[in-house]
Formats: sequence, C-alpha cells, structure tokens
Amino acid sequence: MLELEANDIYVSYGDLTALWGVSLQVHQGEIVVLIGPNGAGKTTLMRAIAGLQPPYRGNILFDGESVHQMRAHQLVERGVVLIPEGRRLFAGMSVLDNLMLGAYAPKARKALAETFDRVYTIFPVLAERRGQAAGTLSGGQQQMLAIGRALMAQPRLLLLDEPSLGLAPLVVADIFDVLRQINADGVTVLLAEQNARMALELAHRAYILEEGRVSGEGTGREMLEADHVRRAYLGQVTPLEEAAGP
Repeated sequence: MLELEANDIYVSYGDLTALWGVSLQVHQGEIVVLIGPNGAGKTTLMRAIAGLQPPYRGNILFDGESVHQMRAHQLVERGVVLIPEGRRLFAGMSVLDNLMLGAYAPKARKALAETFDRVYTIFPVLAERRGQAAGTLSGGQQQMLAIGRALMAQPRLLLLDEPSLGLAPLVVADIFDVLRQINADGVTVLLAEQNARMALELAHRAYILEEGRVSGEGTGREMLEADHVRRAYLGQVTPLEEAAGP
C-alpha cells in the first residue's frame, strides 16, 4: 500500500530553488533512505513532507490525501512525525518533559501510559534518567530521546534527518538497530543519512538526491552495488577503474 507520495515538487527559499521536480514513493512498512551530498536538498525534502517548508509546485499525498498545504501540527496528528537534524531538544527541560512534548496531540495523550512503556522498553536509559536535564545527556542518549519524543506522538511515518550526525560508530549501530526494531513494529521510515553504507544496508529502497533532483533510485542492495554510489558515497573503486589501474 502506497503511504507517502511526492509528485514533481519544487521548494524554494526566496529566490533560491532547493528542490527541482522531486518525486518519490514510500510504501507502508518500508524503510526508504535518501542519500546525497551536503546541500543536495535532503533536509528541504524532509521539511516539505513534514509541513515546515511547503512546495510552491507539485503535491504531496499521505494515504492518498493531499497534505502539502497542511501545517506541521496537522500532519503530526495524522501520524507524520519528523526528527530534525541536530535533535532540537529542550536542553534545560527534563527527559520526561521532553517526552511529554511529543504527546501533545489528543490521540497521543489517550495512550500515554502505553506509549511511555514502549519508549522506556526500547530506551531503558531514558527511564533511568527521566528527571535529568536533556542537555546533560550524551550525544547518543540525546538522539535516543529525540527518537523517543517522536514515538510519543504515535507515528505511522517517521522522518529522520541525519540521526547519526556527530555520534560514535558503536552508538550509530545501536541507533540503526532501534530503527530496524521500530520498523518491525509497524512504523514506516523515511531516513536522510550521510552514512550511506549503513543506511543502504538498512533500506528496502533508496533514492539519490543531488543538486535538488533525484538522480537515481533502487533497492538498498542495488544502490550498494551501483558504480556511482560506490565511487561517490562509499569511497570504493569500481571494477572498471580498478582494471584501468593508475
């Protein structure tokens, strides 16, 4: 079942166009990954889908309903939840209060106890430190809190923008394991990520975004084996280049 569809969307910041005719599809239960260099438009695309930077052309559908003119809080109520780059926690507030902010929608508040149990089961450290200020947590724990806050909203589609940014490799591996678990529990995931190898190993499907345009798509495995991806994003020499020699 098709859950999210972006059709030929253009997004600008003033006179600067950041996305040029971008289209993508995300089916229910998938993990779909966006890879591409810095400045390619990944964050802009995430913000457009989340209702923070509406497109001036094209449309975005969620469950077949046009949502590209909806505001962010309306999309959250429908189950579209963004974890932004840099986490954007309230550093001076406690872990518990940050989590509570994720459950502001009426539907989420009705299931508060159940959702807390789920978040604390996935991230026991958040239960242990629920009274601690968010800004005093380690980087990895802050990312866990950001994911936990998003889960409090009971998402159907979880958007993650660069969740591995600034984290140690072992912590990144733990975060990706959590994303795999969240997806297995029925949440669809759209992930923008610089760590191309780990992201593509996680992905059912992937899109390459370059200079504000989709330049390639395929399964995670197909992308891992594509010469352009291996050369540009995985730091590998392709077989043809290896045969050519120095």
